[in-house]
Amino acid sequence: MQIIRASEIGEYVYCARAWWLRRVAGLEPAGHARRAEGRRRHIRHGRLVQASRLVLVLAVLLLVLAVGLVFADALY
Repeated sequence: MQIIRASEIGEYVYCARAWWLRRVAGLEPAGHARRAEGRRRHIRHGRLVQASRLVLVLAVLLLVLAVGLVFADALY
């Protein structure tokens, strides 16, 4: 017995011909390579956003430390 996923049912309901072409004929939809590249770019972008957040937190911590050192120096 072959398992059919919910996404396949949704694909069939949306377009039975597209489902048949993918499932039975084994053809991939046009633009598959572009979608794969888009996924890779989105993953890379997400990593860059995460890294920029870490850099921002580090910058704020260093700024607080610098201000603290200036005030500590002014007190002594």
